Amino acid sequence: MTLAERKPPSEAEYAEYRTRFCNWHRWGENDELGTLNLVTDQVRRNAASLVREGRSVSLARPLDTRSGPANPYPAHHMQAMPGSGGMLDYVGMFIHGVVLTHLDALCHLPTEDGRLWNDRPMAANRMPATHHGTVEFMRDGIVTRGVLYDVPRYRGTDFVAPGQPVHGWELADIAAAEGIEPRSGDAVVIRSGYDAFWRTETREPGFESVTGVHASSIEFLYQNEAALLMWDFQDAPTADQGIPNPGGRSPMALHVHHILLPYMGMPIVDNADLEALADCCAELGRWEFQLLVAPLHIPGATGSPVNPIAVF
Repeated sequence: MTLAERKPPSEAEYAEYRTRFCNWHRWGENDELGTLNLVTDQVRRNAASLVREGRSVSLARPLDTRSGPANPYPAHHMQAMPGSGGMLDYVGMFIHGVVLTHLDALCHLPTEDGRLWNDRPMAANRMPATHHGTVEFMRDGIVTRGVLYDVPRYRGTDFVAPGQPVHGWELADIAAAEGIEPRSGDAVVIRSGYDAFWRTETREPGFESVTGVHASSIEFLYQNEAALLMWDFQDAPTADQGIPNPGGRSPMALHVHHILLPYMGMPIVDNADLEALADCCAELGRWEFQLLVAPLHIPGATGSPVNPIAVF
């Protein structure tokens, strides 16, 4: 299967992705950055040249302290009691899930046989057995060209409907329609219309896939040497993928995550808020911008909350 054939991968073809799109040892035995190696000094300089208007847009969702089906482990935010003698805030959170805008480090997900990025071992608690692939190796930040692939705008819809996932060849079509040439080191930002979708629903969001991006997108990301994936909805549900979930019985489909993190070495920013970004891109008539993502310096962590910033 290739993008040119415009066909989703079969189960056998998807299994071949584990070798076909594997970057193990591409940047050396001790590599900790994966595809972020593609963000060279020149890529950062080119991204800086995109700043013309001086406008900045946050792509982060608010910290959600409310419990619910989509947020079984809500964030904690407590402030000092009156008379305590200080203006203090305490914040605690689980980094991953389907609510918090966060960066997945390369060690966040193992292969089906328990290996992590660059063929590193995983401990019994499903954390890295060695100090590799964790988020503090990205502490210098990610500064590159971001490109918004606004799927609903391209389709003329409000959101990506269940049963109609975003395919890799459609991303190529959107780039052409936007007048964008994908470049090595890009952050690929895929909008599926999270907010518009949930405005039409009477049910609450839950901890499962309902719509989103198909595994066929992996070839597009690999072929164009993307450095980072960012999205609002995540992997499309297993029913829309047409192949078994590599996450087993998990309610979250992991078809894209499963190849990108442990095999390709590509970090992912989950649960971005892309509505203001889409409006800004449409107003300015351009879909590329400087993107800044600054993970917290948390030694040994499998990810970090982030507030990505697009600068025009």
